[in-house]
Amino acid sequence: MTTLVGHETPWRQWRAAVADERLHHAWLLTGMAGIGKAQFAVHAAAALVEVDGTPQPPATSHPDILILTRPPASKDDEKKMEEGKPFATKRSINVEQVRAMQRRLNTRPTLGPRRAIIIDSIDDLEKSAVNALLKSLEEPPAGTVFLLVSHRPGGLLPTVRSRCRILRFTALDNAQMHQVVGDAAPDVSPDIREAAIAAAHGSPGAALGFIAKDMAPIRHELIGIAAHGDTDFARRGALAKAIGTRPDRDRLVASVDLARTICAARMHDATRGEQARLITAHAALTRLGAEIPYANFDPGLTVVEIGGLLADIAMPKGEGN
Repeated sequence: MTTLVGHETPWRQWRAAVADERLHHAWLLTGMAGIGKAQFAVHAAAALVEVDGTPQPPATSHPDILILTRPPASKDDEKKMEEGKPFATKRSINVEQVRAMQRRLNTRPTLGPRRAIIIDSIDDLEKSAVNALLKSLEEPPAGTVFLLVSHRPGGLLPTVRSRCRILRFTALDNAQMHQVVGDAAPDVSPDIREAAIAAAHGSPGAALGFIAKDMAPIRHELIGIAAHGDTDFARRGALAKAIGTRPDRDRLVASVDLARTICAARMHDATRGEQARLITAHAALTRLGAEIPYANFDPGLTVVEIGGLLADIAMPKGEGN
């Protein structure tokens, strides 16, 4: 069984917990998005339910492993989207998915004494689904263990957090990032791979998303705006061209996330005045990124807003931006 690159410590903790007869029933897997928590949860679930001498099917089709994720978007959902490619999934994990899982918990595990429930991510549960899940966390069936993936554990209800043990996942170092990204995208040119790793700050998922969405030209323009400003809007025009004339929500959210990482990366060497502007821009980008998946928006104006927030980093307000 693999330990997964960069996650040797949580893997040792998990294996030790599984070997203990008093294994806790709920675990919160926390860390930055794209770091590998969901992949870890699948491997951890497989280790949990395996029985010596009994052939085991793959974890994703194992009868004793249930995985809850956001369901695919329906045709009706797609019709409600604005112009541009809609999200491939719905915005949340709904209460019916949780109730269907709970009905399964009324039966015994199929191949062994244990069953694993993976929720990827618990941050995506709608309010009624969280309330339904709490009933299972409060009175878990014997042999059932919950693996709850969370990118933002601070936003969870205290009643959820208090019922969970925590497995913390840290960012991968540069060598580990090169190993994971190189294995997953061997045909990508070295310069694109380097740009993706630099932009991802230790998150393989973010690096691979950077490559898949062709974000290198966007990063180049964002860095230019943050460094030099954009008094004549020329750089914002180049940014709009890099993002595309009709970008979908996913591409805009990825662009906002990239802009946020640029702000964070500049904090270390910034002066006090620059730090204040970076903090303001980062907070505004965070709000914008949270609004894009749900609010009505004009893609062109959104691109201008992203560029404007970064342009404000380069010089104090009132000096040309």
